Formats: sequence, structure tokens, C-alpha cells
Amino acid sequence: MTEADWRLGRRFEAPNGTVHWDRFGDGAPLVLLHGTPFSSYVWRHAVRALGDRYTVHVWDMPGYGASAKYGGQDVSLPAQQAAFTALLGHWGLERPAVVAHDFGGAVALRAAVLDGVAYERLALVDAVSVRPWGSDFFRLVNAGADVFAALPPHLHEALVRAYVASAAHRELRAGTLDALVRPWLGEEGQPAFYRQIAQADERHTAEVEDGYARLDQPTLVVWGRQDTWLPPERGERLAAAIPGARLRFLEGAGHLVQEDAPAELVAALLDFLR
Repeated sequence: MTEADWRLGRRFEAPNGTVHWDRFGDGAPLVLLHGTPFSSYVWRHAVRALGDRYTVHVWDMPGYGASAKYGGQDVSLPAQQAAFTALLGHWGLERPAVVAHDFGGAVALRAAVLDGVAYERLALVDAVSVRPWGSDFFRLVNAGADVFAALPPHLHEALVRAYVASAAHRELRAGTLDALVRPWLGEEGQPAFYRQIAQADERHTAEVEDGYARLDQPTLVVWGRQDTWLPPERGERLAAAIPGARLRFLEGAGHLVQEDAPAELVAALLDFLR
């Protein structure tokens, strides 16, 4: 599926901006959450495979992908949690299966612990969930977002391209990298990129980490063995914190497992969801 084929045709007004979303396939409900600095585009291959068995719901968080971006926007983890919980209500989903990557994992976990959202099953893929967060670059920008936001556009684009490319263990196709970088360019995209990093705060997972022990849905933790953004030991810690969670490593995959090992990831998800 190419970038031109990937369009989210529906809208929802979340408290922190317009959400672009869509659903594909037919069957039991399944919700996919993307991470940062990505969008629902990373799930394009999985949607095609999972849509044979499930009604797959995908969305771009406010401030990401095709969804609304604007100055002063709240794109913090609590704001995205509120958007997700409201969106589930809009969809009328009371107990869907959920697959969440990176920052989306933190959103799904907070919704479960703090909002009491119930999942039929929960798969967490290289999920932001335990401290410390992110790569060295992420923490550097978090500490000086205003300085980085003032970069000339061509330097900003070069920085974002190198950063996104580093999420994958294998070299990304040029068209794929272009699609992942494009939402962060231009008058809206450049400040939005630094806004979401500036608002990242580890206390938003610190306040729910103890609550992982109360989760009771079947849980799968999937991790790229070569993840340099969130090393595999974070996956081990997350799996140990959730009762009964299974841990599966994908060899030859970095943080962006959807691009490094799409077939292996879908196979692991289908096996777990069945």
C-alpha cells in the first residue's frame, strides 16, 4: 500500500483537535495506536492483513499525521489518553482488542489504568511504558525544544529524516521515509514536531506504572531485538510488570518493527489475537 493509497476519511472532534480516523475490514473490533514521531501510516501493511479477520480502527493522534496541528495544542500523554477514551466512546467499542506501538502503548496503558477502559486483549509493541523514555536525541530535544524549533527548514528536514530513519534496523525505502517525515514539514509540521517532544514528561508513566499489576486482560509484549530507542530490557521490565504477560522478541527488527519485520509482526499478532 503506497502513501497515496493511505487516507483516513473520517473525522472526530477530540478535546485537543480534530482526529482523522478510519476503519477497514470486517469482524471483531481491533484498534491500532501509533507512536511518535509516526502516524497510522506505519500500520498500513498490518491493516491489509488483519482486515481479513477484524474490523480494524486506525487514527492519527491530534498533532500527528493528518490530524489537527496548531500553536498551543495540548499533545501531552494525558491529552492523548483523553482523546483515545473519547474516541472509543464515539466508536461504541466497550472491549476491543488493542495493538499499540511506542507512545501509543503509553496512551493505551493510561486509559486502562486511569479511565478503566477494558480490552479484550492488549498487544504492546516496543511501547513507551517504563522510564527512562526515548533515545538520547529525544531527551536532548526535550531539554531544548525552543532552540531546535528555530532551525532553518532545510536543516530541520535533514534532522527529522535522520531521526526517523534511526528507528529502523533496516534501511527504509525512500518513499516510506518521505511519507513518515512529510507531516513534520512546513509551517504547521515543523513546530508540531518539537511541540510533541517538548510536552513529553516521564511523570505521566511514572504515575501509572504501579497500576500495571492490576491489569487482567491477556497481554503480549512484542519487541524488536535491535531496538536502539527503547532497548529490549524495557520490554522485559514491562512484561514482568503485567500479570501473565507474554514476551516475544523479533530478530532483525529495531524500534520501527512495522517496517523491519512486517510479516513476523502480523504473524505474532494473529497468533495472539486468535
